[in-house]
This record gives sequence, structure tokens and C-alpha cells, in this order.
Amino acid sequence: MVEYIDFFNVYIMGSIEMLFQFYFFAKILKKKVKLPFYFLFAVCAVFVTDFVSVGTIIGFGALVLLLTVCGTLFCHADFKSSLLYATLMTEIMLLCYGIVKSLMGLFCSLMTAAFHDTVGIVIMLVSEAASLVLTGFCYYMVYRYFSFYTAAEMQQMFLVFIPILMIFIMSEYINSIEFQFEIIKSEGPTGYLFNHWQLFTMHLLGIASLFCILFAYKKLLQSFRLSTELSLLEQEELSLNQYVEEAKARYDETKSFRHDIRNHIAVVKKLLQTGKLEQAVSYIEDMDDIAEKMSFPCSTNNPVVDILVGNKMGIAKSMGISVNCSLLLPYPCGLRDIDICIVLSNALDNAIRACKSMEAGAEKYIYVSGRIQGDFLMIEIENSCQGKGMFKKGTGLSNVKAVVEKYGGAMSIETQGNKFVLHVLLVIPQHPEVIPQQMD
Repeated sequence: MVEYIDFFNVYIMGSIEMLFQFYFFAKILKKKVKLPFYFLFAVCAVFVTDFVSVGTIIGFGALVLLLTVCGTLFCHADFKSSLLYATLMTEIMLLCYGIVKSLMGLFCSLMTAAFHDTVGIVIMLVSEAASLVLTGFCYYMVYRYFSFYTAAEMQQMFLVFIPILMIFIMSEYINSIEFQFEIIKSEGPTGYLFNHWQLFTMHLLGIASLFCILFAYKKLLQSFRLSTELSLLEQEELSLNQYVEEAKARYDETKSFRHDIRNHIAVVKKLLQTGKLEQAVSYIEDMDDIAEKMSFPCSTNNPVVDILVGNKMGIAKSMGISVNCSLLLPYPCGLRDIDICIVLSNALDNAIRACKSMEAGAEKYIYVSGRIQGDFLMIEIENSCQGKGMFKKGTGLSNVKAVVEKYGGAMSIETQGNKFVLHVLLVIPQHPEVIPQQMD
């Protein structure tokens, strides 16, 4: 009977545990694995754990190595991510089993020997089921809150690798010295270095410490992201303020030119009346050069937007990108100039970047259109792109979304083949002074 129980406990329950672990391992890595690979891993893992105990350093390392190799070969994940999550999941499994084992030991210590023999198999099954449930819950928490990291963030996540190993070493050291102390018999009854409550508390604190480390790392990453985005926004606002200053300077030049236009006309008229035709033509050409310098490549009726769009369109043209702008804005229009510029600058930067990444010879274009309709400003930026696989939502569109939310508007993205279209709708406030001066 004992042999059957050992076979069931080692091979049957062991296979279920390993299938369970590999399933969540693949989900955390966000990879799909074919069904035969699950059974192949389970068989290999059972033989490894049967040969060497996972509770030892060698056994722990062997299971982590097996899980890492399978993650690399079967899940096609990178080695570092596989190694980190394999270590994390194996440690979670051991701590969860330690928690349940301590509780079951406490429960069994309260029963009589006869009753203990009667329900021993039931207790074993309940213990295994409880361990799977607790382990599955912890795996789900890791998948839900601590698995969505970029490649760069995964590199930094190895900062938590040493604390994870430290928790494992301490928990296994406590288990080993407890086991050694139990088998030492003195003249009196067998002693215990730790009672079951203490072991339960130690394992519980171990799993809690593990998640505290992961939570602290996640908050640290969020802080880094916010700091980076804030720095980008500050740089963007600085550049946009430069556009505003340039627009004001051009407006002053235009105002001065208009003020002097009558004097210029009088001079040309006098030259023509006196028969000095060449001098008159030369003077008119000079006036035309001055007017050309003050003109904008794209006329939207908003001098700040004219400067910005003209600058971006000039960059696009220099790259061989076909551009067209049919954006009309009254000035002022109730929206802050810098907010309109944030939307357009980020959208146009993304469009230029998408066109630049296209293959040589492909059609490259950027079309900007928009108008005021009632209390709404509607903007549409359409550009060519490599395809859907090239689209990545980054800080640029996040900045656009922040402005859209600030004005209670809406933003939508449309992709069709090699065409990318960004639609932005902003609600023009009836009282512009209530709009906050900084983005939330």
C-alpha cells in the first residue's frame, strides 16, 4: 500500500504539479506552447525531482535550469527572461508548499494516532490540492501584475534575482536544520527547534517578501517611466515655446511690413513716373523676397501652428516624403496654442518616423487636414507606413491622448494596409481661462 501511495505521490501528483507550473510559465512569458511539450517537460521534471530533491540547492538549480531550457526551446523566449521567471516560479512553488505543509503538520499534531492513520491519504490529497490552489493563485498574481515588461525593463529586473535566491536559501536552511534537529534524540522526548506555527509564519513571510520585492520593483519602474516622460514633455514644451517665439517674431515683421507698405508703394510709383523701370523692378523684387521670407509653407491662420507644421513639413520634404496640409484654424480659437502644437508635433513626428522606416521606392506621404466645426476642432493626420506590425504605441501618442482627455475629446486610430490615420477631436471650451495651464 505504501508503495502505491509513493508512486501516486511522486509520479501522478508530481506530473500534475509540473504541468501546472509549465502552463503558468508559458502564460507569464506570453508564449503559446504545443500540448506535447507540456507532457515532455512534466516527464523530465518528475525524473529530475525523483533523482534529486527540489528542496536542496542542487535540486532547485536543476529544476530552474530545466524550466529555463524549456522556456528557451519550447516557448522561444529569451534566455534571461526564462531564467528569471523560472527561478521566481520555482521559489513560489516551494514556499507555497511549505506554507501548506506547516498548516497540515499543525492539523495532524492535534489528531490522535488512530485517527491520523485512518485519514492519512485524505490529508495527503487535501494538502496537494491546497498547495496547487495557493501556488496557482500566486502564479496568477505574477502573471497579472508583474509580467508585462519591455526588454530593457527585464534587464533591470535582475536586480530582484539575488533577493529571490536569498529568500530560497534562508527558507531551505531553516527546513534543513529543523529536519536535523528532529532526528536527534536525547534522553528525554524528541525535541523540535521550530513549531509548526513558526514554520508557517516563516514561509508566509517569505512569500510576502517575494511579492513586496516585485511590487517595489514595479513602482520603481513606474517612477522611472514618469520621470522619462516628464523630461520628454519638458523638452517638447521648450521646443514648442521656441515655435511660439518665432511665430511672434514673424508676426511683428509682418506688422512692420504692412505698416511700411504704403511707403514702398510710393517709392515704386515715383520710380515708374520718372521712367526708372529697372530700379522699380529691382525694388519690387526686393519686396517680394521680404514677403517670401515672412510667408509660411502651410497657412492655417494660426501663426504658431504655421511655424510648427511648416517646420515638420520641411523635414518631411527633405526626406522625399510627399506632404499636403489643409488645416484651417481661427486665431485665437479657444484652445491653447501649446496644446494644439503637442498634438500636431507628436502626430507628425510619428508620421515622419513611420515613412522613414519604409523601404526605398515605396510611396511615402503625409496628409494633414482639420477644421473647426461648431464647438469642436477635428484634426486628421494620414500617413503611409510599413504595415500593422510596425505600429507601436509610445510616449508620442500618450501625449496626444493626454491633451485629448484634457479637453474632453476623443482620439481614434485607423490602420488599413499601408495607411495609418490618426483622428483627434477636441472640445473647444466656452471659458478658456478654466483650462489648466499644465497637462495632467
